[in-house]
Amino acid sequence: MDFQTADLCDKHEARVRAGEVRVLEPMLNAYGGRDAFHGRIATLKLFEDNSLVRKALESAGEGRVLVIDGGGSLRCALVGDQLAALGVKNGWAGIVVYGCIRDSRAIGEMDLGVLALDSHPLKSIKKNVGEADIPVSFGGVTFTPGDYLYADEDGLLVSPDPLA
Repeated sequence: MDFQTADLCDKHEARVRAGEVRVLEPMLNAYGGRDAFHGRIATLKLFEDNSLVRKALESAGEGRVLVIDGGGSLRCALVGDQLAALGVKNGWAGIVVYGCIRDSRAIGEMDLGVLALDSHPLKSIKKNVGEADIPVSFGGVTFTPGDYLYADEDGLLVSPDPLA
């Protein structure tokens, strides 16, 4: 599907204004090699521990987007090149991180959409702590598993159903 988030906002303006189609506040930077991506949402909620990220990206992505609520931490990275490569290998369309990534140069060469607050060279701890497949909220948007996410250079949208 070829799309632009600005065009989707125009086409669904009444739904955007009603809050049914949600628009993320400008806060994330693009790092992946795929400028635009979309898919159904899978979620993780964790803090400075990326154990669940590996487990999620090892599973079949089926064109989904992994949304990671990392609590906005800027103290370590939750995704690096090895995890991003797992995402590509297993068919994930993208990864959205409310936190940091690392290995940004390598991730930028991968066919994967990656958005994050920033980059940080330090890896996370691994204690297997966090939650999966629950609604998570940041940037004025609630990301519910199964909803649809659309992201490009202009921003990020979330909808309960596909936007055509």
